Amino acid sequence: MDILFLLLVFLLAGMVKGVLGLGLPTVAMGLLGAVMPPAQAAALLVLPSLVTNLWQLFAGPRFGALLRRLWGMMLGILAGTLLGAGLIAREESPWPVAALGLTLLAYAVLGLARPALRVPPRAEPWAAPLVGLATGAVTGATGVFVIPAVPFLGALGLGRDDLVQALGLSFTVSTLALAAGLAWHGALPGLLLGQSLLAIGPALLGMALGGWLRGRVRAETFRRGFFAGLGLLGAEMVWRALA
Repeated sequence: MDILFLLLVFLLAGMVKGVLGLGLPTVAMGLLGAVMPPAQAAALLVLPSLVTNLWQLFAGPRFGALLRRLWGMMLGILAGTLLGAGLIAREESPWPVAALGLTLLAYAVLGLARPALRVPPRAEPWAAPLVGLATGAVTGATGVFVIPAVPFLGALGLGRDDLVQALGLSFTVSTLALAAGLAWHGALPGLLLGQSLLAIGPALLGMALGGWLRGRVRAETFRRGFFAGLGLLGAEMVWRALA
């Protein structure tokens, strides 16, 4: 039943990513984090997240240009994740669960509100490393790497294809940094990596189903339902951790 639950979680998470272009790590961490310590959930996330994000990263034509533009942000993500990974590895503490719930709740609020954010070009060179560092700190504490990276990249005025590829770059670096941080703190055992390997197939199948579903449902309706559910899950995790 544990393996069946794992496969169903990554099937659903992959489907969300197939429809929206993001959300696999967030959905997987939210659902897995509700039944196990966040460090274990993050370890299970590593391989399916890496494979799906590499696919997203190299599907676009401007990898080199985006890397030259966003290298400061990527270094910040790497540094922040390595520095913060000790927080998620503290399985005896309720705070990683509370931090994960708060992150999911914040992401849901931003997703539903959809504020019109814009980063002036003159601010990007110094803001990008700070955003990367903050994203890394959140990743190291919760295993979720969307805040504040996703709103920041969306505020850069990138075209749709460039934005999708930039998200793939950010998520790939975050996944690799998270894996390194977990390994550094002894929270990446071989058994969980084996189970993570099993989750790759369902994640890819979910992405394919999501791509099929994307043309058959209203994206806005799906997006609102996704963020509403994510907010409820985050609120429940915060309540459970602090009760």
